Amino acid sequence: MKAKIFHPSMLGFLVLAIGSLAGLTSCQNYLEEQPSTLIDSDYIYTTEDGLKSGVVSLYKFNRDRYDRDVEDFMGSVFMSSKSDLAFSRTGYVGNIGRYQRGISPLDLGARFASTLFWKHFYNITNKATEIINAADAIEGVDEDARNQILAEAKFFRANSYFYLYRLYNNIFVSTETITVENAFDVVNDKSSEEEIFAVLNSDLDFAIEHLEWNDTFGRVTKGTAKHLKAKVAMWEGDWEEAKNQALDVIESPDSPHSLVSNTAQVFEGERNHSESLFVIQAKDDLLGGGNNSMINANYVTQYFQISGIEATVAQGGRGFSRILPNRYLQSLLAADSLDTRDDDTYFRLNYFYTSGDRIGERVDTYAPVTDLDSISDTYQRYYQRQHPSCIKFAQDDDNPDSYRNRSNIMVYRLAETYLIAAEAIMRSSGDPLPYINAVRKRAKAAPLMSVDEQAILDERARELAFEGQRWFTLKRMGQEVIDRQITTYAGDGVFFPANLGEKDPRDNWKSYYINFPIAQIDLDLLGAGYPQNDGY
Repeated sequence: MKAKIFHPSMLGFLVLAIGSLAGLTSCQNYLEEQPSTLIDSDYIYTTEDGLKSGVVSLYKFNRDRYDRDVEDFMGSVFMSSKSDLAFSRTGYVGNIGRYQRGISPLDLGARFASTLFWKHFYNITNKATEIINAADAIEGVDEDARNQILAEAKFFRANSYFYLYRLYNNIFVSTETITVENAFDVVNDKSSEEEIFAVLNSDLDFAIEHLEWNDTFGRVTKGTAKHLKAKVAMWEGDWEEAKNQALDVIESPDSPHSLVSNTAQVFEGERNHSESLFVIQAKDDLLGGGNNSMINANYVTQYFQISGIEATVAQGGRGFSRILPNRYLQSLLAADSLDTRDDDTYFRLNYFYTSGDRIGERVDTYAPVTDLDSISDTYQRYYQRQHPSCIKFAQDDDNPDSYRNRSNIMVYRLAETYLIAAEAIMRSSGDPLPYINAVRKRAKAAPLMSVDEQAILDERARELAFEGQRWFTLKRMGQEVIDRQITTYAGDGVFFPANLGEKDPRDNWKSYYINFPIAQIDLDLLGAGYPQNDGY
């Protein structure tokens, strides 16, 4: 473990952490208000109620990435734009998804990533570590309360370090509290993989032991921690551990989790159901309730710009066509005509007139490219206004007349646990078919007769696309897999001629992009010998 832990935002973070606790004390039905005059560092780190307030602040900090309005709230859609399943049409997030930005330590995209990922997750790990070490040292606290505080804080530390590791590879981990005295100690080298996974597994083992299966909606539980532990084990190549943790969430008699009965229910309402493992909550008109974001708007077309059709929540709300499902993803969804995941549950394929002479009829104003020898002159409008959209992030009570809405965000859910189990079993021992086919059966797709790596990739695409997991899956499966998938499928290639050449992600991809560049502004504040990722 590295004892020296300097981070560029650490001193500011010590102040920010105190201020951000104002109004946050406990999660009952949501976040309860606490007069800010009662919140100070002595209260936070020396009292049971203060430590509980600190834990609630971790939920708030974790939500911040989605709430920040950087370039149309790109923090919430950044990772989906970069996958083999997306067509990144326009905007700065389009530059990211086409590998035109975020590809150099010096460019603006890397600076955005610094704010949205590097600084963001290090802030959470630092805050979690302060809470953990204070909770370990404090006297006179009920042991069950202490263990709950520690378990939630350790989950957030593990979750944040894991995210950083998967993005950057060259990261440093620490379990030492940041103080004014050590804040300017310099980190001179990255942590080894052994050090990183030791912290992740230690934190998650504690969380699994001390969290309950059931808690207030929005709080992490034993199932959340086991799911994350299974994901960590997959990155270690520990298939037996991944299998055991996933199967425990799926099959333990104590587990409250089960797949909801149909795909239409997965993203209904507040996402408070048996499949949910971790949902980031946002609530209107409440202190600490989160900000509006444009996560849904980034994924939905501008269909409402067509005469005779108004924006409605049922058709996806109001969007601006930044990131769309590409032809490759559409072909996977269309492989089984009975599959309901492209039937206005996860994706909307068609739009319908809501007024005028053609009310109720399907919109057919623009044509896609179907004949490469005779390209439609409306194909760019088609992608902008009529192309299929991801509607997973539209919520029933959204305002269809606004690009900004405040909605709950599904982070982890049981369908992924099933697919983890299927892959881990495929790579170790047992029969993976019941687990991958449970997901397919729920979508009314025909069962598979065999499972290999490509079948896992394809099913993860159909089920989890645009939920921020895909790029990590490709990277975990290895350099050959991510190179092949990105250079073969990212974007839409010749079917969107305007993005050929310098805008084509298939051409722009370089193998070393498998690790994000550490922004120079962050590298400059580390030790002189701290390694940049290869290729940059």
